[in-house]
Amino acid sequence: MKFLLVLLLMISNAVWAQGTGDLGIIIERATGSVKVVENSGNTVLDTITGLGDLSHASAVYSRDARYAYVFGRDGGLTKIDVLSKTLVKRIIQSGNSIGGAISQDGKLVAVSNYKPGGVKIFDAETLDLVADIPAIYGEGNLLSKVIGLVDAPGQRFVFSLWDAGETWVVDMKDVKNPVITKFKDIGQNPYDALITPDGRYYIAGLFGEDGMALLDLWYLDKGIKRILPGYGKGKKKLPVYKMPHLEGWAIAGNYAFVPAVGLHEVLVINTLDWTEAGRIPVHGQPVFVMARPDGRHVWVNFAVPHNDTIQIIDSQSLKLVKQLQPGKGVLHMEFEPRGEEVWLSVRDKNKIQVYDTADFSVKAELYADTPSGIFFTYRAHRIGL
Repeated sequence: MKFLLVLLLMISNAVWAQGTGDLGIIIERATGSVKVVENSGNTVLDTITGLGDLSHASAVYSRDARYAYVFGRDGGLTKIDVLSKTLVKRIIQSGNSIGGAISQDGKLVAVSNYKPGGVKIFDAETLDLVADIPAIYGEGNLLSKVIGLVDAPGQRFVFSLWDAGETWVVDMKDVKNPVITKFKDIGQNPYDALITPDGRYYIAGLFGEDGMALLDLWYLDKGIKRILPGYGKGKKKLPVYKMPHLEGWAIAGNYAFVPAVGLHEVLVINTLDWTEAGRIPVHGQPVFVMARPDGRHVWVNFAVPHNDTIQIIDSQSLKLVKQLQPGKGVLHMEFEPRGEEVWLSVRDKNKIQVYDTADFSVKAELYADTPSGIFFTYRAHRIGL
């Protein structure tokens, strides 16, 4: 009898044991909730509620991929457990925030804030405040909105100041004494930024002028380098109904693919010397430009009125190879870790559509209430994600 009880206990534990590498969350922006999903089986496991305003929410993961830290537009920072499908802790740390990052060692979570402008850094375990870095600039000690916050090797965070036109690097090796290096006059109104997958280059896109600002994190003494100056020169800018995002940019081989602001184009950059290598006319104003994990194809979604469409670019020929129309309100894309499928959030249909990336067929549809961001746990092991 004792043997049978032990055996039953072992079987029970085996059934309920689950790793985190195949999980993810979907933001349900209108209801302040997230769905916990399992991507190999394309299934919804549970829904977690009570996360506040998620109209521009994003998320990062702990090193073990068990905990997701969700950054809400209302200044909320929420820690959720994707294994137990529970809300662990939620704090309101500012009036208006726009994304965040987790440190190289996984012990610190940073949040970029619009109001009041600056970055706050928290203990990842307790969500206790560790450092408060106001984005003060100019002679009048003004506060700038902060955008483009990423983690970088060496226990650093990097971000840019929209109002000031600056990029700051914060070294958090000594938590009690952060070291801040400031780069001024990077360009007008940096609107978003990215870090290359190897963690070397930080690039801020500029909204107030053509071009981008590049910082080599290996050689900070070289300062900011302006790249792609005047890429829209002589062209009439079109209305920008939704700001492009650079966090989802694509690197395929020696090319980087980024959205052009105010133009219906994807810019192609040679990453060997950071010069323009080409332009690809597309259906509308690109928002996310994301590469399949193997780099062969680049998927692009668009701002209104073209947000019902996805276009797919061959990274070698730089030609369009496929156009899909999932429906109105395609807000985000997320590839499965090895790239065989991609998940699309289709807000106006209250659906997640899962596509086969080889033949572009729809493999599954999942219900989600006004879905936006999709974040799989593989991000736990990627720089800048």
